[in-house]
Amino acid sequence: MANLTIMRYCLIPFLLLIYNLSFGQCKTFKIAANGDTLNCTDFNGLKQGKWKVHVDPLRGNPGFEEEGVFKNDKKEGVWRNFNLMGDIMAVETFRWGLKNGKSQYFTINGIEREENWRASNPNKAYDTIDVADPMIPNKYERVIIKVDGSSLKHGVWKYYNPMYGTVTHTEKWVLDNLQGDQPEP
Repeated sequence: MANLTIMRYCLIPFLLLIYNLSFGQCKTFKIAANGDTLNCTDFNGLKQGKWKVHVDPLRGNPGFEEEGVFKNDKKEGVWRNFNLMGDIMAVETFRWGLKNGKSQYFTINGIEREENWRASNPNKAYDTIDVADPMIPNKYERVIIKVDGSSLKHGVWKYYNPMYGTVTHTEKWVLDNLQGDQPEP
């Protein structure tokens, strides 16, 4: 009787471990040269983990490659875009599959512009955020916004002269509303 009880206590955690590991499996995937698992599609058909995407040139549009992480079929974290020669074209940050935070865009000569975005959680109808008062430093006002599952321009946008890396002008955005457009001296 004691052996049967011990077997039950050993078998139950083992079965739970096998059950949990089965959800981390990929239905389709690729193995990278360094052994990493790439382009994993889970058993629900959702993209998960590290991905490398290759897009061939088509109808005059240049092809590109991008790499980053998918979480439940949505881009998450930092994504990098490259032209087919391997030059960096963009570094974008995502949350819930939407742009969130800093995004930078480049030409062959250097940085072209820097944007800031705010993604709203598509699973919530409303969101509360802090908005800085442009007239009074360190003063914030809580604002309730209706969520439509999109990214809003939010923060400072900088435009650069790619040849020299100097800022040509800046824009200040608050929840998709332009607050100020200033050329740089």
